[in-house]
Amino acid sequence: MKIKHLLLPFAAASIALALPAFAADSAQDFVDKAAIGGKFEVDSSNIAQDKVQDQSIKDFAQKMITDHGAANAKLEVLAGEQKLKVPTTLDAQHQGDLDKLQQTQGSIDQPYVEMQRSAHADAVKLFESYAHDGDNAALKDFAQKTVGTLKMHQQMIEKIAAAQGSVTGSTTPDANTTTTANTKALVPGANSFTEDQAKSRIEDAGYSDVSKLTKDDQGIWRGQATKAGKAVAVALDYQGNIVAGTN
Repeated sequence: MKIKHLLLPFAAASIALALPAFAADSAQDFVDKAAIGGKFEVDSSNIAQDKVQDQSIKDFAQKMITDHGAANAKLEVLAGEQKLKVPTTLDAQHQGDLDKLQQTQGSIDQPYVEMQRSAHADAVKLFESYAHDGDNAALKDFAQKTVGTLKMHQQMIEKIAAAQGSVTGSTTPDANTTTTANTKALVPGANSFTEDQAKSRIEDAGYSDVSKLTKDDQGIWRGQATKAGKAVAVALDYQGNIVAGTN
């Protein structure tokens, strides 16, 4: 499906970082997550530039390279002023995601978009949390000034995902009458979503009371949730597809 999406211009000084966790325990923790997230954005988007097919996704990837490159430099300077260390390598999870993108044959449009959705959902929570409760004034100010743009980035990638038809609210099959989630729309594969990320994605799709999440041998997260006042079995695959069935 051709995606019709106009990317919005952003000032480099206020660019948000897509990050791997929901909250930071300290200033150093915040810097660690910001640096890793920023590097992942640039590295994954460099790969996407060569391997995605849709022009809107390619444009988004180029925007991430430009914006996050500037943001990474800003964070490095700020961290240096605060006598904090900046990691220069990715953690195992993000390196694994990069390897997955690099090794995928053909187009990586959908996995790249899904990684961006997950990263930005986490980033909003991280920046909002640190902007509110951060323990370092300079970094807290950085988080406060950045979170608005971060939300704009999230809106951009969600619109792209919606145009792809990958947002589960519009494409998830109707709930069936079995006691397990309908698996026909689920894609087996190595699932990089953590339990918290899977729960957040399911909640974003309109479910509540998400619990008992476990990942099966096909890489699919399965658990229980509530929607429209009814208890349902719910499942999430590595691409972010969600399906549910009534209990």
